[in-house]
Amino acid sequence: MSLSTALSIAQSALMNTARQTSVVSRNVADASNPDYSRRQAIVTSTAPGARSVDIQRVTNDLLFRQNLSALSAWSGQNALFSGMDQLGVAVNGVDNASSPSSAIANLQQALQLYATSPSNQNLGASVIDAAKQVVRSLNEGSKAVQDFRTQTDDQIATAVDDLNSLLSQFQDANTAVMTGTRSGNDVSDALDQRDALLKKISNYVPVSTFTRGDNDMVITTGDGTTLFETIPRTVSFAASAGYTAGAAGNAVYIDNVPISAGAGGNTSASGTLAGLLQLRDGVASTMQSQLDETARGLITAFAETAPSLPNKTGLFTWSGTPAVPAAGTLVNGLAASISVNAAMDPSSGGNPTLLRDGGANGAAYVANTGGASYSTLLIAYGDRLDQPMTFDPAAGVSAMSSVSDYAANSIGWFEGVRQQASTASDAKEALASRSAEALSNATGVNVDQEMSLLLDLEHTYQASARMMKTVDDMMAALLNAVG
Repeated sequence: MSLSTALSIAQSALMNTARQTSVVSRNVADASNPDYSRRQAIVTSTAPGARSVDIQRVTNDLLFRQNLSALSAWSGQNALFSGMDQLGVAVNGVDNASSPSSAIANLQQALQLYATSPSNQNLGASVIDAAKQVVRSLNEGSKAVQDFRTQTDDQIATAVDDLNSLLSQFQDANTAVMTGTRSGNDVSDALDQRDALLKKISNYVPVSTFTRGDNDMVITTGDGTTLFETIPRTVSFAASAGYTAGAAGNAVYIDNVPISAGAGGNTSASGTLAGLLQLRDGVASTMQSQLDETARGLITAFAETAPSLPNKTGLFTWSGTPAVPAAGTLVNGLAASISVNAAMDPSSGGNPTLLRDGGANGAAYVANTGGASYSTLLIAYGDRLDQPMTFDPAAGVSAMSSVSDYAANSIGWFEGVRQQASTASDAKEALASRSAEALSNATGVNVDQEMSLLLDLEHTYQASARMMKTVDDMMAALLNAVG
């Protein structure tokens, strides 16, 4: 080997070592970046005695796909669980203190006291006050549900805007990857950016990907709808200004294909959008139906009856009409329109004794034949609250139960779904965390490993430097000998 060849090899080794050191330094600098994939500086031989450094990005497609799937599942579950927490407090209060069930229980107690002393007008006024609290719980609960649906609608609109923005950013990153691949440049940073955007996109919708020539990536949703191919597909949604009971919410479309809402406490929703749709059109709508059915049950239980005459509303009325709603049939918005009959409300000039005696709908409906000690009708009203009646099964609670049980079962239904959502949220969060950890272990940076590699490179640098020093000494000796 000639001295010039030895010197060239030493110089090449120093340059390669410098490049490897730069890669290791970059790895250490980005060790805390969860979207950074470790770089490897691979030394390859290009000719006898010559070597070059090829920088490669560490990847694991299987773990990356598993992580995307876990992120989508957790995002959908978390959207459902956190939303249910807010909805439960808004409608029923903390520990269900302001729920219709609690208000109905207080009404039953007030009725029982009034029945033991039907001549006591103060006890009669207390029953009317308790009935007003029942009405408030239903009116305010209904408003809270529809306000919640409107707020969820706004969240959906925001999520759709964010998703469209991410897809636009993905197009830029994908173009950078393709351009760099065609020109033979290092595209590691662009690939990191593209993968980071995929993770963010998977929070909104489940994604599946495949790569074509020049590293061009195509994204589809879990059901095969194209989300990105060369250009982003449009994600569209028309938000509603407000909601009323029974009103359906607008769908979210990806390339004119609607997104399906999730179902169940351990929701099938994958991605935030499906979870929000389930909240708005599933959980909240069902809760509204149960409030409406509770209101219908109360109106029916306190209806005034008379021989050969139709039943008419008694203590509770709705929309200003004396007609009692049809049995077993949901009336959308009934909880929002239920009110205490003005004929019995002292604050409206009414007389509470009409509850004891009957007659809010005229003399034909008067039942009292025992004077001030008459309690038969009061006892009957209390019994009706505990007697089974038919409810619409579409509301999601037992179709045959008493009004008081129905209101309690409504809370039970909600808490049951919420508990399932909580348990599933913890499990899916753990899975997302474990999959991210596994991906990081496979493709992320281990600082200890990098520092050890840096020591090896330092030794390599020292060896190359000694080789150059030896060649320099030999050349100097040769020149001295010639001179």
